[in-house]
Amino acid sequence: MQSSKCLNSWDKCIVSGDQPESLLYKENGPRIMRFEMSPTPFRPDLAPMSPRSRARCGHHCIMIGTALFLLLVLIWRYLLSSLPAGEAGYRQYEQKFIDGVCNESLSSYLRDLTSQPHVAGTAENFATADYIRFAFQRYGIPTHYSDYEVLLSYPVNRSLVLSHPDGLFMELDLDEAEVDEDPYTKNPKVIPPFHGYSPSGNVTGEVVYANYGTLDDFDQLRKMGIKINGSIILARSGKIFRGDVVNYAAHRGAVAVITYSDPQEYANNRTEGYYPQSPWLPPSGVQRGTVFRGIGDPLTPGWPSTPGAEHMDLKDAKLPTIPSLPISAQNARSILKALAGPDAPRDWQGGLDLSVYRVGRGPAKLNLTFEAKQGVYPIRNVIGIIEGSEEPDRFVVVGNHRDAWVYGAVDPSSGTAALLEMAEGLSELKRQGWRPRRTIVLASWDAEEYGMVGSTEWVEENMGMLGASAVAYINVDCAAAGPGFRPKSSPQMDNLLREITRMVKDPDGKFATVYDSWRASSIGDTIGRLGGGGSDYEAFLHHAGVPAMDLSFGDAYPMYHSVYDDYHWMEKFGDPLFHRHVAITCIWGLVTMRLADDAVLPLDYVGYARELQSYVQTVQKQLQTAKAPSNVTLAPLHSAMGGAVNAAYEIDRESKVFMGTYGSESHDIFYFLLRRRAINDRLILSERALLDPEGVPGRSWYKHLVYSPIGSDSYDSINHFPSIADALTKAILTNTDEDWRAVQREIWRVSRAITRMQMILVGKLTQP
Repeated sequence: MQSSKCLNSWDKCIVSGDQPESLLYKENGPRIMRFEMSPTPFRPDLAPMSPRSRARCGHHCIMIGTALFLLLVLIWRYLLSSLPAGEAGYRQYEQKFIDGVCNESLSSYLRDLTSQPHVAGTAENFATADYIRFAFQRYGIPTHYSDYEVLLSYPVNRSLVLSHPDGLFMELDLDEAEVDEDPYTKNPKVIPPFHGYSPSGNVTGEVVYANYGTLDDFDQLRKMGIKINGSIILARSGKIFRGDVVNYAAHRGAVAVITYSDPQEYANNRTEGYYPQSPWLPPSGVQRGTVFRGIGDPLTPGWPSTPGAEHMDLKDAKLPTIPSLPISAQNARSILKALAGPDAPRDWQGGLDLSVYRVGRGPAKLNLTFEAKQGVYPIRNVIGIIEGSEEPDRFVVVGNHRDAWVYGAVDPSSGTAALLEMAEGLSELKRQGWRPRRTIVLASWDAEEYGMVGSTEWVEENMGMLGASAVAYINVDCAAAGPGFRPKSSPQMDNLLREITRMVKDPDGKFATVYDSWRASSIGDTIGRLGGGGSDYEAFLHHAGVPAMDLSFGDAYPMYHSVYDDYHWMEKFGDPLFHRHVAITCIWGLVTMRLADDAVLPLDYVGYARELQSYVQTVQKQLQTAKAPSNVTLAPLHSAMGGAVNAAYEIDRESKVFMGTYGSESHDIFYFLLRRRAINDRLILSERALLDPEGVPGRSWYKHLVYSPIGSDSYDSINHFPSIADALTKAILTNTDEDWRAVQREIWRVSRAITRMQMILVGKLTQP
């Protein structure tokens, strides 16, 4: 017989009954599992067995008994492996993951991914999908494609002609200039600058300069007596989503919109030169982008665009109604120089080489011709799955979009390189014996640049499973846009993120850890929220109610969506040593591992409740500033928040109990595991409670009543209570009783959502 000292610790526990106190508490001796069986009732109808039958039955009973014993041993070992003492085993792999992340392989991935332009729907982008799939499979990760058929658009013909009152004409050069030392800028496969989903058109009109094209900017033009109807709007990029600018202009009668990147923001006010001598956008640089204000495929709103699915008629899709075109700063200078009219306000003045910016209208005119090719094209997500060992039905989803307007070295390929490096690191841990408790889903999304299309279609197709089982979604687009850690997250993951950043080395070498440099920065250790739009977390959080996180180094960067966002720029200016790539990969991987491995999910609803309380206080101040009628009250919100805070503290106490011990003296291991599973269920489902089936009024696809974009200026312009914000904006404008009643209705709706969250956190039915 094998000596007990040769057995592993779990076998030894079973053989000797010598269980560690950290695993099994003792009740007058070692705790053991007891199985009580009722005696078999007397059956007078059964005849006595013969000696031979009894012998044969005895042999069978021995075999069955042995099999049952072995089965119980296996079950016992599984149960013991599920206990909190196993956390140390999971933690040992975290440092191994950090040690395995390599800047050289990240650089190699990025070089491969940016070798060709890869716009969604093109052959080059399908090639990147194959690259991702082959990489995942090489790491031993089961991988499949997830294909959809969606509406996309591409430019066929573009022209922009500036005409002066004296009859002189100038056809503007709409292409970006080549850079001698940068071979990427000379690739004939580069698709010229355009706006995704812009309609075709040939229009002429006098020019009006509208600053950033916000609602306030258009209101300022109205006060200045500038007529918009029939004009072509010139607006600089940056403050708000370009699609909103086009929408506002169209509603005011403009016939087209032109956008440009002003050197004030994109060239440091012309003080440090331009690329390739410095990291700043050259005068010919152009920022591409979509102008579709929706999410997902425009022809399948709310359902997945799987092959053969129903598609709306194009005329019924909510697409832009006037043509638009992005241009360079040097072209914008020629147009602004030709404008007369009043001087633009001081805060409208930019960084172009002009003595003053004027608003027009005219006298210069523009003739814009744009011909688009619109149609339904295939796109391809790549999905890799690392199956969980204990809770394979629970999913931690990590993702990054793969398509780019040109090369996208920062956006999104730096994130794609980090995704591949993380996948390789996790596969190496598997080779060493690690298995995540929960399933990890690695996703490479397509067609994000057109409006989060690939991720949205996948979420819509998998809504049932995600609603029941998704733990969180962690997104990375711009892994290395510049210095400074800039995270955004759902509040319940704040503490987790701060803890993880204390484990990762500062990539810029000024501080010991990422957390130290982050806390010492101008923003402190502030974590942004995800109420605004902008990336693939939208469908997960705003539509499906899955907690989300978005990680990046740097914020806005000058080469955004231009041909110059390539590997050469990254290697020379963006992240020459690829240390920021390493840091973001480490943070991303460790957050993923904690969410997949921790016995009790590291989701903090006490912090979430405090955050909600601060939002209620903000709404209170807004109502006071607006002089809202006395019958508009926040009493329902205050009442709901009181219950939510108490519930958050209660589940926090429960979570700590089930992280450190497995119950009171009357609880056995099965009870402990079931309770822990129930706590995790409540932590997972509480975010879903903030969804409302009717959604945000006027934008019913957005279901989240705390975090969804508001109805205007939707580039992260507000972080909370979108339905209240929209109703309040309208009520302030109209000051009618009906609109103030609408504000109160939205206060009630949000209150009910918070009460639903409270009930799930408590985990009990209502009682009198």
